[in-house]
Amino acid sequence: MNDSNLQAQPALDSEYDVIVIGAGPAGSTVGALLAEQGRKTLVVDRAQFPRFHVGESLIPETYWPLKRLGLIDQLKQTAFPKKMSVQFVTDEGVETMPFYFNDYKEHESSQTWQVRRAEFDQMLVNNARSKGAAIHTGTQVLDLLCEGDQVTGVKIKLNTQETHEIKAKIVVDSSGQTGFIANRFKLKQTDPILKKGTVWAHFKNAHRDPGIDEGATIILQTEGKHSWFWYIPLPDNVVSIGCTGDMAYMFAKDRGNSEEIFYQEVERCIGIKRRLTEAQPVTEFMTTKDFSYHTSQPVGPGWMLAGDALGFIDPVYSSGVFLAMKSGELIADAINDAFEAQNFSVDQLSQWYPDYHSGVENFRKLVYAFYTPGFSFGSFLRQYPQFKTNLVDILIGDVFKPEVAEMFTVMQEEIPELANPEDPQVALKK
Repeated sequence: MNDSNLQAQPALDSEYDVIVIGAGPAGSTVGALLAEQGRKTLVVDRAQFPRFHVGESLIPETYWPLKRLGLIDQLKQTAFPKKMSVQFVTDEGVETMPFYFNDYKEHESSQTWQVRRAEFDQMLVNNARSKGAAIHTGTQVLDLLCEGDQVTGVKIKLNTQETHEIKAKIVVDSSGQTGFIANRFKLKQTDPILKKGTVWAHFKNAHRDPGIDEGATIILQTEGKHSWFWYIPLPDNVVSIGCTGDMAYMFAKDRGNSEEIFYQEVERCIGIKRRLTEAQPVTEFMTTKDFSYHTSQPVGPGWMLAGDALGFIDPVYSSGVFLAMKSGELIADAINDAFEAQNFSVDQLSQWYPDYHSGVENFRKLVYAFYTPGFSFGSFLRQYPQFKTNLVDILIGDVFKPEVAEMFTVMQEEIPELANPEDPQVALKK
């Protein structure tokens, strides 16, 4: 991959149609699709690309925004492992049958990828640039420009230390968990149920299953279900492995540093322990804490939130990149419609959100079920086999159809929280 910073950054103008904060999957998707429609678009990111990032597993429905961006053939040429399934391992070490995606949907989209994010995100940035978006990396957003409640642009600092004030009709915040606008306007709300933390690293020489299962995502629960591991195969014999559990449990005072916590949990997980017999870490052990949150308002006067800046649920179902790209796609279309109509009202710019929110809630409810003590998906499906398709729909990412939610009406008999899920629709009434 080419480093975008080795390419000359375009001259800055004083005004754009749209400014996008953040060049990750959400921001690059917005930038590419708007530029393709002829909208004058600036994408800025404080990082130098390529840059390391966690969140490497793509779910199948990511295929559709990738296809729209014209990137499927490019992905087929990469060394990214092909992901055909997801497998769950119980707290007793029972390895369940994998969910093979093409058993439920016979389409090319049922095969997806485990990506190295530095390369994948660079691919998205390069694509946005090729479609005409102005990309400025190594560029920090210092402030929002406002006229009353209306956001009218941003103040930025380039890597040369120059500062510029730049106007735009719309500012899209896709700054990830930094949440530039959400923090500025105090919109971020931690999920009271999902107060989790993670310790993770990359390993070489971890055991991989053979054949079609070599690229599978594996979710392994520890003894007593106090935590769980993700296992995501990457290129060059590298595997991304992380352990997630309640904050109070994972980071209790007497547990030591992040590496010590990680290996303490390995000892409590038969499935991950056998996969790490020959493995060595090739990165530091990193932590992410209290990462599940939503925002109380997705759109405001002159601004919109996309991807992780809008909200993040939990890594267990690998929904992050898909939701980032899907929100980016919907936001780009909403902005293009606003320009066509010359109507930039909050109501006009919010029309994509209710359906998107309903899909996100399907992920959220399945995450709540995963963490509910005593609840077993296996037992539930034995009692209600008709809902297996609904479950797989969510694992695939096909969450934006009404019938997917039917399963939760029955499931809430065992999980009361599903009857009244945390609702981030406070400021946007349907």
